[in-house]
Amino acid sequence: MELNKYSKVITKKGSQPAAQAMLHAIGLKKEDFDKPFVGIASTGYEGNPCNMHLNDLSYQIKNEIDKAKAVPLIFNTIGISDGISMGTSGMKYSLPSREIIADSIESVVNGMSYDSLITVVGCDKNMPGALMAMIRLNRPSILVYGGTISSGCYNGKKLDVVSAFEAWGEKVSGKISDLDYENIISNACPGPGACGGMYTANTMSSAIEAMGMSLPYNSSNPAVSKDKSNEKKIIASSILNLIRNDIKPSDIITKKSIENAVRLITVLGGSTNAVLHILAICKTANIDFGIDDFQKISNETPFLGNLKPSGKYLMEDLHDIGGVPAVLKFMLDNNMLNGDCLTVTGKTIAQNLKDVAKFDSNQDIIMPLEKPIKESGHISILYGNIASHGSVAKITGKEGFIFEGVARVFDCEDDANDAISTGKIKKGDVIVIRYEGPKGGPGMPEMLKPTSAIMGAGLGNDVALITDGRFSGGTHGFVVGHISPEAAEGGMIAFIKDGDIIVIDAIKNEINVMLQKNELESRKKEWIKPELKYKSGILYKYSKLVSSASKGCITD
Repeated sequence: MELNKYSKVITKKGSQPAAQAMLHAIGLKKEDFDKPFVGIASTGYEGNPCNMHLNDLSYQIKNEIDKAKAVPLIFNTIGISDGISMGTSGMKYSLPSREIIADSIESVVNGMSYDSLITVVGCDKNMPGALMAMIRLNRPSILVYGGTISSGCYNGKKLDVVSAFEAWGEKVSGKISDLDYENIISNACPGPGACGGMYTANTMSSAIEAMGMSLPYNSSNPAVSKDKSNEKKIIASSILNLIRNDIKPSDIITKKSIENAVRLITVLGGSTNAVLHILAICKTANIDFGIDDFQKISNETPFLGNLKPSGKYLMEDLHDIGGVPAVLKFMLDNNMLNGDCLTVTGKTIAQNLKDVAKFDSNQDIIMPLEKPIKESGHISILYGNIASHGSVAKITGKEGFIFEGVARVFDCEDDANDAISTGKIKKGDVIVIRYEGPKGGPGMPEMLKPTSAIMGAGLGNDVALITDGRFSGGTHGFVVGHISPEAAEGGMIAFIKDGDIIVIDAIKNEINVMLQKNELESRKKEWIKPELKYKSGILYKYSKLVSSASKGCITD
């Protein structure tokens, strides 16, 4: 097998003397020109705990690949911290960053003629963005997740980033003192790693491991652990094996492997953001898998993970009982997994799991099949006059299954946050936040701040929230997002008024406003399509190109 299939264009052709001269300038020798070039795309940067350690991890991987007789070359791409930008205009840039990450990685690897790719990723949009680039490039590739953060602690209680968000709601409702509030904030995030619960980063890392594009245990080994550091040697040998055998993402990512990923997400109770990202991944890979497939898998798969935000435990706790491989082993033993799917080890997922130990029967992190948290999955795809193209709800069963309430309508997230913080939201309200979709936001910002404030104020079981925006993996409660068509495109959510009665039915999978068709048609005629909020820059381009949430918010 030719190991330098792509790089030979610049290293071996006599007509490329300038390229070869520049490669000598970076320290390569003549003998290096026969080796495969391995691009290492790091999303490391100093401004976010999820990413702050990734440049160091990239250099550790580089050193091991260098020993393995390949040419490792690190380059960087961007990241946006969801946790830091949440509740600000900066959150509009989060989802668009997925496309920028994919575009930039594709550009460097193609432009620089690298033979293979390793991506070192941490925060939410890093992972799907990196994977989309891998699929486009279709060269031997491995995704490396930087790992989850350690838990914080205050007054003997484990903390994570959502503890800080919910503390704001507790503070404004008078449940905790200013001192407790400050101590929760200062202790919630103790160091490097992605947000600790089954939020979007841990959801996507777990899904990608189940998909076969990362190595076993990669998604659940904590950021600050010997296990994470020890991965570097396996990564180096594995990428060389993929190159030698020409195993590409198209050999690994199939409809069956996507089904494995979605079943794992369902078992663990993962983030609704996974719907957007899996749809985008499938579109990029030309795999026929849509939002109704999520509902099909949810109908036949139990929700078993007692993990935050709706449960008790963090990813570090799952690591302690065997990590994601132990969950996959459990699923394989119970006929919930396609075991013949190929992975980046060069083996099938069943072969990878052969020697993985089963769970200790005393653990209560993954519940047994006979005692599920919910007999079907937590992700529900709802249709109705509010969402004719679909919407996504995260229903764990703890919230109930039907909510009927009075609409309180807000044309932006900030206005809703003000209403919650000043006590204007009452039991029985359905908060409607609109014009926050992919085009209208633009960028479909996450609504963790209002949902956390609702929880902190003690209204989690008494208030619902619906939006054409999306939710953080840290969100829980009776919430429905991704409403399509969005308000900015003339979706029915644009025509709801204060006082309308809204019914959310997670048994029938319906979401409706209780109005006659002629009234809705009358309101539609009165509606004036708003102008785009941005006239230039990335958000302008994004709002012009992006598809609906029901199609994964892709831009190609």
